[in-house]
Amino acid sequence: MTIHANSLETYMFPCLTDNYGFLLHDTEKDLTATVDTPDVNAIEKALAIKNWKLTHILNTHHHWDHAGGNLELKQNTGCLIAGPLAEASMIPGIDIELHEGDIFQFGRFNARVYDTPGHTSGHIVYHFESEHIAFVGDTLFAMGCGRLFEGTPEQMWHSLNKIMKWPDETRLYCAHEYTQANARFALTVEPHNRDLYIRAREVEKIRAAGEPTIPTTLVLEKKTNPFLRLHSRDIRRTINMEKSSDLDVFTKIRNLKNAF
Repeated sequence: MTIHANSLETYMFPCLTDNYGFLLHDTEKDLTATVDTPDVNAIEKALAIKNWKLTHILNTHHHWDHAGGNLELKQNTGCLIAGPLAEASMIPGIDIELHEGDIFQFGRFNARVYDTPGHTSGHIVYHFESEHIAFVGDTLFAMGCGRLFEGTPEQMWHSLNKIMKWPDETRLYCAHEYTQANARFALTVEPHNRDLYIRAREVEKIRAAGEPTIPTTLVLEKKTNPFLRLHSRDIRRTINMEKSSDLDVFTKIRNLKNAF
């Protein structure tokens, strides 16, 4: 799937079991980046399909299905690797260390970097503000959020709040196809959300046709993602936490999802 945002091309492709790979291409500067390196063979195949030469790797975090192909791709192409400063010691081949507030210049386009710990302790995301697109790794999923392998519920809730402040039209490129399972869980905690019910049915049709549910949009997530809807009376009644703090509600939902 190729999406053109002005002259920044985005090419998305499936890899591994449920990951997505993403290529970004600045047509004028002839620069190409892969967001994370889940599968070298899949990335190289995508590059060949598009006839692009890899110049950059943008890592979101250190997990093997996001940074495991760094060194092989760097050896094959001489590309530069950017990644989270807080995880620099775990990002193979890192050249450029990024953290909250940095602007990563990719040709004619700028990505604002946000620290989004929770899934890992140093996870970052890349927001191309002028293009209204963001690559959110394993921080946010369609109707879900990442498991807390290293961070705390408080960290993840703070990270999600950063994302919720972006423009509603922002297209969110999540790193995994978890949408069906996330929708089924979401319905258990917010069973009376009509938008969620409609979206869950649409997702079933999309996946039955073998199509991706990614990218999503921030406005759609605000309507249907339980981790962004802690204000919902339906959710709070369903989990018996009507008077609890947002953080306590988030923690409860995350624990319920872990056991789902």
